Amino acid sequence: MNYFENKVVWITGASSGIGEELAIQLSQLGAHIVLSARNKETLQQVLKKMNHRTRHLVIPLDLEKQEEFPTLFQTIIDKYGRFDILFNNGGLSQRSAVHETSMEVDRKIMEINYFGNIALTKTVLYYLRKQQTGHIVVTSSVAGKFGFFLRSAYSASKHALHGYYESLLLEEEKNNISVTILCPGKINTPISMSALRGNGEKHNEMDHNQATGMPVSTCVIKIIKAVSNKKKEVLIGNREIYAVYIKRFLPTLFWKIIKNEKAT
Repeated sequence: MNYFENKVVWITGASSGIGEELAIQLSQLGAHIVLSARNKETLQQVLKKMNHRTRHLVIPLDLEKQEEFPTLFQTIIDKYGRFDILFNNGGLSQRSAVHETSMEVDRKIMEINYFGNIALTKTVLYYLRKQQTGHIVVTSSVAGKFGFFLRSAYSASKHALHGYYESLLLEEEKNNISVTILCPGKINTPISMSALRGNGEKHNEMDHNQATGMPVSTCVIKIIKAVSNKKKEVLIGNREIYAVYIKRFLPTLFWKIIKNEKAT
């Protein structure tokens, strides 16, 4: 039996990109999927692509409305009678320089990517502690390992997730609760389309880095393998992930290389 068979899995950001592909591939592995994002109609379209559709549940969720999380989680427990894995994948990217980014945009990105993220984890954590088993998977980014052009608030929010979830990993290991931090690089998803500009408007462009990135299906295969093996952290991408190792072992070379990379 594979790791995900008959597991109840909640995926945020399930309406597109990595979240959508996770839902499709995990449904093929026999998991019960709870799909969450803001747009119910888009989630219904994802559901149509999945195996065993009657096993799954669509629950619209807005990461800025954290007061709704306990009620939404109770809906999952009421349907399935248990809970196993949270893919905390929802989030918002950025395409603006520091000097042109309003504080409102800085706060919005942090509210969604960090506070909304950890609030959802806190919502399910009490249940996982009670049953003494579970798995929390959080989507960070290669930008969570170093800063990059036009990503100041986004990178900061992802850096924050690393500190938080590394602490959680240490605290909850004794309760048989696993934590996996995913660090995707350039993946072919529409994340740049909804990224915020400095004034709060959507970027509405498919960046070259995303258009030429690793296929999302390949990325998700690697994610599923890492989670199944209970990896604590995994870098996923093409050549760009080597920058993490270069920064660690050859920092002077890293800064020479990174300043010549294209922001989009």
